[in-house]
Order: sequence, then structure tokens, then C-alpha cells
Amino acid sequence: MDQPSIRELVDAVREFIETKAIPELKGHTAFHARVAANALGIVFRQLQRGAAADAAELERLKALLGRDGTLDELSRALCQAIRTGAMDIGSSRLQRHLELTTREKLEIDQPSYSGLRIAREHDS
Repeated sequence: MDQPSIRELVDAVREFIETKAIPELKGHTAFHARVAANALGIVFRQLQRGAAADAAELERLKALLGRDGTLDELSRALCQAIRTGAMDIGSSRLQRHLELTTREKLEIDQPSYSGLRIAREHDS
């Protein structure tokens, strides 16, 4: 391929902001640059892992609810089932689904979150 991928472009801009721009900036401008670098990190991880995380969540929802649908439809159906009591909040299958879904989202949005780090260590 003769062009950088979207992931490579996003990562290059993030790295430039973090390593070159931020050290030269002060005050609110530096803060906003850190926010921008963080946002680009989220975009990069979403491009890298988002599709797989969504696919895994969808498969878990299908198994949990025993039906087909889109990720959005099944997420809404799960919320409705919990709200109405049709799904037992104490169900180990539900709890496992919620734990895995939360971890996958944190791996994209906040991979340095201390609770995620503790969960990883607990798994080891």
C-alpha cells in the first residue's frame, strides 16, 4: 500500500501532539492539546479493537437473549428485560456479559483506568 492507513495517521498525529506540541505549550492550550491527544488515542483504539469488541458483545447478547438482532436492538432488549424483571440481575451469565462488555469498552476508552488494571492483575 502506498498510503498510510487511517490508524497510522491518527497515531502519528497523536504522537506528534504528545511528544512535540504539548512540551511547547502552556496553560489551557496544553490542557486542550492533552484532551486532543487523548481523543485521538480513543479513535485509534476504536479503529484497532472496536469491531471485534462489538462482534463479541453481539454474540454474547444473542446467546443471553436467545434471539437475533443488531447490537443496538439487543442492547435495548437486554435493558428492557432487566427493567421488567424478565432477566434476573443476579444471573451469572448476565454478570459475566456486563463484566466483559465493560472491560472491552474500558480497553478502548480508558485503558489506564485503575479498576481495569486491577481486573487484569486478578485474571493473571
